[in-house]
Amino acid sequence: MSDITVSTPGPIGMITLRGAMEVLGSVVTKVTGCALPERRKFSVSGAYAALWMSPDELLLVCDHDEADEIAKRLTTELGAAFATVAVVSDARAVFDLAGPEAHRALAKLCPVDFPRLAENEVRRTRMAQVPAALWRHGEGWRVVCFRSVAGYAERLLTNAAA
Repeated sequence: MSDITVSTPGPIGMITLRGAMEVLGSVVTKVTGCALPERRKFSVSGAYAALWMSPDELLLVCDHDEADEIAKRLTTELGAAFATVAVVSDARAVFDLAGPEAHRALAKLCPVDFPRLAENEVRRTRMAQVPAALWRHGEGWRVVCFRSVAGYAERLLTNAAA
């Protein structure tokens, strides 16, 4: 599987939103243009992606330099709604896997049936002992985990890809 590459993209903006999904969805659509994603799916609009993370949680992916401003706009639009908006960009590590067999490397680490995942499906799972979220990204896969385990996660991915 040596045709698989593991890389770390530049900084990526990530904003976690928690609250009633209908409320979050309308605000995310208004601010970013992303449609409310269905369960375990993601939607894209331009430079933004909205990912379903749980029944009351979305992850908004954007340019790193925009994250604080987008979070402020989301907070303003939410008004008095019972919801939380938190910029988590610096708390996360991001890895991209590329290559036609990249899903096989991930399958060594995650209890996921990768060939059955839809093009716009996001999965929260564990990668060995690391909580992670992953989805198809271009021709490969994107993996997000806590930054505190980034070194371990990178070694896991690199070894699985070898």
